[in-house]
Amino acid sequence: MNQKPRAKSKQKVALVLTGGGARAAYQVGVLKAIAEQYPRNHASPFSVICGTSAGAINATALAVYASCFRLGVKKLEYIWRNFQCKQVFRTDGLAIAKQLSSMLCKSLHADYSKRNGFSLLNNEPLQELLNNYLNYKRIDQNIARNYLDALSVTASNYQDGQSLSFFQATQQQQDWQRARRHGKKTQIHTTHLMASTAIPLIFPAAKVGQDYYGDGSIHQLCPLSPAIHLGADKILAIHLEQPRKPACAIDCPPPNSAAIAGHLLDSIFSDTLNSDLERLQRINRTIELLNVDQQQQLDLRPITSLSIKPKIDFEQIAHDHYSHLPLSVRLMLATLGIKKDKPSAITSFLMFEQAYTNYLIREGYQDTLKQIDKILAFLEN
Repeated sequence: MNQKPRAKSKQKVALVLTGGGARAAYQVGVLKAIAEQYPRNHASPFSVICGTSAGAINATALAVYASCFRLGVKKLEYIWRNFQCKQVFRTDGLAIAKQLSSMLCKSLHADYSKRNGFSLLNNEPLQELLNNYLNYKRIDQNIARNYLDALSVTASNYQDGQSLSFFQATQQQQDWQRARRHGKKTQIHTTHLMASTAIPLIFPAAKVGQDYYGDGSIHQLCPLSPAIHLGADKILAIHLEQPRKPACAIDCPPPNSAAIAGHLLDSIFSDTLNSDLERLQRINRTIELLNVDQQQQLDLRPITSLSIKPKIDFEQIAHDHYSHLPLSVRLMLATLGIKKDKPSAITSFLMFEQAYTNYLIREGYQDTLKQIDKILAFLEN
């Protein structure tokens, strides 16, 4: 499509990228379709960029290249198109066996002994990848040059059970505090991304300051909150949820441990965003009934939103690409009850292999092109 975009909206547009592990490749396809509608040297149409878990990595990459939207998406696409599990976590058999045996022996350690947190996988390779590809200094430069207003990365504090949004923004932006969530101004770095992407039990908790943090989706009751606090007038959200399946027509066998774990991860990553969007729409309808003075008195303002939801079956697609996982990873998954003869949500989160990620990029790209006029109108009006 060669349609030229219209002038950039005067309103502050926020991009919200949810978590979902390897599923986040779908977001790259969506962003690619949007970026192609802009000139090569055009700045990002998003003034505020918020990400959680794997979405935090994509969000940070976009913030690093906020001065050139297409280049940022191109860099992001290159990484996702060439992904291998070994770039995210250790996949050699010896490393996995050592990790699993270490977990089994933890109960024998004294509470005061120094030890790493519980996790099935060692994600040190991801830290190296982020350090190599992301030039965090560019975030401040883009903010200073008005290419970007704010970047937010959300993690979950295991100590106090609160959702903490680390954000980098203009000098005027202050910290915020709400029930079970708050925002803290800081310089975003790899440490914050490792915290936001630490899927519980799968990857180890990450230490930031004196506290340990896990995946930002765990305690994130209001995923739109960071974007709103950072001044968004409009919010474009890209989901990564698994479409709901119809109920069984006949008696189904009880779910095994893998099915239950997959269901819990799906709920963590997707359910809160849907409910938060519904709440935003209800507030907007309430605001329509108030005059300007009442809106100012209640500190309310209308915020429009647009959601892009995948219709693809992530579980089935990951199952179709199951053989692309390293043998050591497949053996480890088998110990959890995940087998090649049955799709699993867990596999769709851990399938950091290029055959799978390329498929998701293509699907996200095609889905977005089908509604590109609607998206552009939302971004630029």
